[in-house]
Amino acid sequence: MSRHHVTLDVVGPWSLETSRTFWKGFLPAALPPGEQQDTSISTVFRVDADWSAASAVVHQQGTRAAIVVTGDGDLDAAAAQVARFLSLDIDGTAWPDVADRDPVIRRAQAELPGLRPCGFHSPYEAAAWAVLSQRIRIRQAAVLRAGVIERHGDGGAFPSPARLRGLDLDLPGRKTEYLHAVAEAALDGRLDGAALRDADPDTAARDLLSIKGIGPFAAELVVLRGANHPDGVPHHEGRLEAEVEEQYGPGRTVDEVSENWRPFRTWAAVHLRALREQRTGEIFG
Repeated sequence: MSRHHVTLDVVGPWSLETSRTFWKGFLPAALPPGEQQDTSISTVFRVDADWSAASAVVHQQGTRAAIVVTGDGDLDAAAAQVARFLSLDIDGTAWPDVADRDPVIRRAQAELPGLRPCGFHSPYEAAAWAVLSQRIRIRQAAVLRAGVIERHGDGGAFPSPARLRGLDLDLPGRKTEYLHAVAEAALDGRLDGAALRDADPDTAARDLLSIKGIGPFAAELVVLRGANHPDGVPHHEGRLEAEVEEQYGPGRTVDEVSENWRPFRTWAAVHLRALREQRTGEIFG
């Protein structure tokens, strides 16, 4: 097993402490309990360049991120994926400008200083979560996901697509069938994180609808939270819509208010959802 060190200049506001606190409460892909230190983020994930398993430890050193990845696969790709799923590779210089245009986002930035959206390790894992969480409560889906990893994972990482495709899982409804379809899509290159990040988010989400079991909400989740695209609008999140009406006034829509969020519409939406969770106790998933 090899180890690879990368130091990355993070452009714009970033706080590892705020990001870690947010991710620890992100139940769909929560950080492993008992493994986090106050000065780092540690996680295990599936590298979407070659589907090897890797582990990562990330420290903040001023405006720089020190990333250490360990594994047997493509560790350059693994380090790049870490930067992507932590949004460290995004130039956030203009993020404070959104606060100048929108007082609601100004308050959100003040309450979550330096937060960069993080959560799913890859579009593949986001798609698998979308299938597992269909028609059941988020906590129930998290138990299903943990069980799949425990029985069929690799060192704490979600099963590779090749392995998932052949598993006969005892899951409710058509979840096993849909997971097999997700695995096939991943093996066909349709869930490549870098490619989905570079694509137009609305076009990319529409293209994913042809994967069996992936509907409009799931397709947007894969692009916006799996590939961590910084500038897309979630159109199928009822709780986000409710938060927009509460913060901006009755009748206001996400499409309407998000024009002031460009080019960080995803970031702003995540901030609003995170604050709603803190205020109401809703699970962010």
